[in-house]
Amino acid sequence: MKFLEKLKDEILIGDGAIGTLLYNRGYSGSIEDANRRAEDMVVSAHQEYIEAGANVIQSNTYAANQLKLDNYGLGQEAARINTLGVRLAKEAANGKKEVYVAGTIGGIRDGRASSFTNQDIKKATQSQAEALMAEDPDVILLETYYDLHELIQAVRIIKRLSPDMPVIGNVSLGDVGVLHGGIPINDALLRLLNEGADVVGINCRMGPAQTIASLEEVSVPEGTYLSAYPNASLPGIQDGRLVYQSNPDYFKNQAEEFRNQGVRLLGGCCGTTPEHIRSFKDKLQHQAPIVKARAKGSTVREQASAEVGNTIQLDKEDPSIIVELDPPKSLTKIDTFIQGAKALHEAGADAVTLADNSLATSRIDNLAASTLIKQQAGAHPLLHIACRDRNLIGMQSHLLGLHALGIRDVLAVTGDPTKVGDFPGATSVYDLTSFDLIRLIKSMNEGFSQSGRPLGLQTQFTVGAAFNPNVSSMEKAVKRLEKKIVAGADFVMTQPIYDVETLQRLKEATAHLDIPIYIGIMPLINERNAEFLHNEVPGIQLTEQVRERMAACRGDVQRGEEEGLAIAKELQVASLDLFGRLYLITPFLRYHITARLTSDVRSGSAQKIRF
Repeated sequence: MKFLEKLKDEILIGDGAIGTLLYNRGYSGSIEDANRRAEDMVVSAHQEYIEAGANVIQSNTYAANQLKLDNYGLGQEAARINTLGVRLAKEAANGKKEVYVAGTIGGIRDGRASSFTNQDIKKATQSQAEALMAEDPDVILLETYYDLHELIQAVRIIKRLSPDMPVIGNVSLGDVGVLHGGIPINDALLRLLNEGADVVGINCRMGPAQTIASLEEVSVPEGTYLSAYPNASLPGIQDGRLVYQSNPDYFKNQAEEFRNQGVRLLGGCCGTTPEHIRSFKDKLQHQAPIVKARAKGSTVREQASAEVGNTIQLDKEDPSIIVELDPPKSLTKIDTFIQGAKALHEAGADAVTLADNSLATSRIDNLAASTLIKQQAGAHPLLHIACRDRNLIGMQSHLLGLHALGIRDVLAVTGDPTKVGDFPGATSVYDLTSFDLIRLIKSMNEGFSQSGRPLGLQTQFTVGAAFNPNVSSMEKAVKRLEKKIVAGADFVMTQPIYDVETLQRLKEATAHLDIPIYIGIMPLINERNAEFLHNEVPGIQLTEQVRERMAACRGDVQRGEEEGLAIAKELQVASLDLFGRLYLITPFLRYHITARLTSDVRSGSAQKIRF
């Protein structure tokens, strides 16, 4: 009897975590490479699950795609590892009529930043699927997919290669009842069914209780086959490794509830062993499946209103000015910093923007600094948020903290690598790219965390994107900017520009973009400062004319600052004429310079200059 026919009238029991068994038996390295290096061990693991009562065993190929195998230098062995994976599972099944072999493909994206493009993932998935299906498994199991779009793409690939091949599509949840991005589990499963998946369900990430709670949110058409592969428990850490509680009796007690939720394929994921599978089998082997009852409810975000901060006015017709004032490196400078914020606010700055440890140099935390200037200077803060210093957990926590403090305006940046700063040995996190961070913030504005958990309230962030026009190809830079806008950016702040020609090229290249662009202007203070910026700071280029003008002031401190101010004024007039928005960057806490530039705009004394 074929796999899907068997599911019509019976509950099938899946296997558990093969990696858990192999590691416990002393295997190390790529689990999937055990198909080449430890064939007997893999066959023995499969047989243990069969003896425990598993009707469906997975090929040991979860991460056997080229992208993940490349981490072990095994990318070129992907086809062979997948081929052996199915063959070893079939050898363990030994032709038993009651045992089905699933060719397993695991998700690649896991919610963190990745250099893999959609095309990379599509190619790797198709290659793995072709290798598995050449060995004629009974079913293809797609599991541990955090990205619904990636899973849909995988289903399409399988069905295109073989329309009659049964496909199980299992998602992994960010929180109870929801996928990353706030997609309700019921919506996700319905979309998978519409794409042709034959069995849909949940695996990994959660133990039985949270998996069952998520299944309670599911209301799918009659005749749908549901699957569930919960973890043994939430993971702990022991000797640097993830460990799970051994709780087979608990699994046995939960088995009936899985049946009540309409599950017809029930197995285990991380941390589960043959004893967990035996518990499921013992409880359910003589019970028929039941039709899933109507869902108790669905995940709904609350629409309560939140306190609205005084966000920058993106539709403002008058010149809009953001002025950067970096938090100081020294605690002795905090009073000067607050005085500077007050002076900028009084000069007419719409917002005081604070970098997030620019050039990877440790400064007073910009969240603390922004709170101080909001309370003591009356200034409106706009915070830079760098992907470098916080993992995904810390990033979301930071954003929630900002919102709780009434700070609504942020700039999402990648962040300079740690090796350029004063702690070159520190770890750069980069769980997110700037694109990911923009999407995360926009998801929170919809009321969902990165995991998909409802926040209760929708955040109200306005998020900016950084842009560097000082590049050889303006066209490529704008294409990248367009992707940030698609991700949800509300406005743009550029790196400092030091010539009108670049401003004009930028205007032409972005004429089709309906988004406010704040032009970066950073006054120079002397020739040494100019040469440092031009030669050592990534993303900043000065023209020969500007460098010559600053070089002519060598040795004269006052003249150097005045010339730098004059250059900034010229650029300021051109920027306002072309874009109407300024992003002034204060050099070395010398806020009197940017306060003067701001005052000139507000007083109307900035005269138009012919170029």
